[in-house]
Amino acid sequence: METYDALLASITPDTGETRTILDPATGEPVGEAPVHSVQDLEAAIAAAAAAQPAWAALGHDARSAALLKAADAVERSAEELARLLSREQGKPLNGPNARFEVGACAAWLRVAAGTPLDPETVVDDGETRAELHYRPIGVVGAIGPWNWPMMITVWQIAPALRMGNAVVVKPSEYTPLSVLALAKVLNEELPEGLLTVVSGGRDVGARLAEHPAIGKVMFTGSTATGRAIIKSSADTVKRLTLELGGNDAGIVLPDADPKAIAEGLFWGAFINTGQTCAALKRLYVHDSLYEAVCEELTKVAAAMPMGNGLDENNVLGPLQNRQQYDIVARLVEAARDSGARILLGGNPDTDQPGHFYPATLVADIDNGNPLVAEEQFGPALPIIRYGTVDEAVTMANALDVGLGASVWSPDPARAREVAVRLEAGTVWINKHGAVDPRIPFGGAKQSGYGLEFGVEGLKALGVPQVING
Repeated sequence: METYDALLASITPDTGETRTILDPATGEPVGEAPVHSVQDLEAAIAAAAAAQPAWAALGHDARSAALLKAADAVERSAEELARLLSREQGKPLNGPNARFEVGACAAWLRVAAGTPLDPETVVDDGETRAELHYRPIGVVGAIGPWNWPMMITVWQIAPALRMGNAVVVKPSEYTPLSVLALAKVLNEELPEGLLTVVSGGRDVGARLAEHPAIGKVMFTGSTATGRAIIKSSADTVKRLTLELGGNDAGIVLPDADPKAIAEGLFWGAFINTGQTCAALKRLYVHDSLYEAVCEELTKVAAAMPMGNGLDENNVLGPLQNRQQYDIVARLVEAARDSGARILLGGNPDTDQPGHFYPATLVADIDNGNPLVAEEQFGPALPIIRYGTVDEAVTMANALDVGLGASVWSPDPARAREVAVRLEAGTVWINKHGAVDPRIPFGGAKQSGYGLEFGVEGLKALGVPQVING
């Protein structure tokens, strides 16, 4: 285990071009990130290709044992990693935030290591025997986001490594330090060259997506960037797993208890200060309990402290960057200008440092309003009134994205009847965004394709091979 200062120093380059990373809560410098080039990427891919065959030859048991040791290494440095994550991304240490994210990294590594994947006998009738196996792909390119930089990187690299691949990671330009530090800790238990982080710009990401030595690209981010990756990968027919933008709907059924569900609704929407792909981003509430839900949700939201993430009392932090802050502010103003009712927030203190936008609840808003129709990716939740369940389902399904959705009711059977009608990769009941490393996760429509987590996630990082005879 290293001190925080030693960990930061270990990822600070001695030579070459660097870029100062600023704390989104204070505007103060966090550290210096390397600015890697396409040439650096080429070197990383060559090293990965050289390291991968020996890693693949170890077999599942030995690779899993290494991943379990890597999980131990993450836990040894957990507090230092969480502090760096809080300073760079902005999320508080407490609540479902920085310490939670680092803990999830260890959990996902352990589940990836422990999930069995045996050859599947497809046919065995006495005359024909066919087995389905999964071989390593080779070198996997992982392109990650800035909202959960450590956790989503582990989502990508843990199954890739377990399946015998090497990985080259391209982190977001907003949060490279967190990913560099995580990789440094993981590499304490991994062979040299197997896992490399290339902290570069868009030119590096574009080359990674098209590189002939990359057999698969895993990407979490915007739908627009996902489309560009699809085009870039076409000439080399790469395998892809894309977890793209979402605008998740939640439907509160008429039999729900507003007080009982208020805190679950809040965290479904405001986890990571709303900066989560599968967060609850538009809430549909039946006429009969609309005002009660608004009232109870406002009580919960008003009690949640926001501020500098290193303050142990806070559970909400700043938006990670000014660009995202401006998007949220624009959408809330569009709602205000349309005559929507601001229940809470909507009044940022522009004199304070950092990208803080207050937790904002907006009622009496039309379903076509930009705050509803566009993904806000921040701490502003529109609450839309509906009269019939058919109307709510139609509105929920109207957009071209479908990452997640939720249904809220004390009657599980009734909730499932509605859930199966929703066009989303995952539909939660009485919760939202609760991902689990054992349960497959992926999007519908333009929220991407391919599954992560569990057995299906492992299969997605292998090449299926049928042995027939």
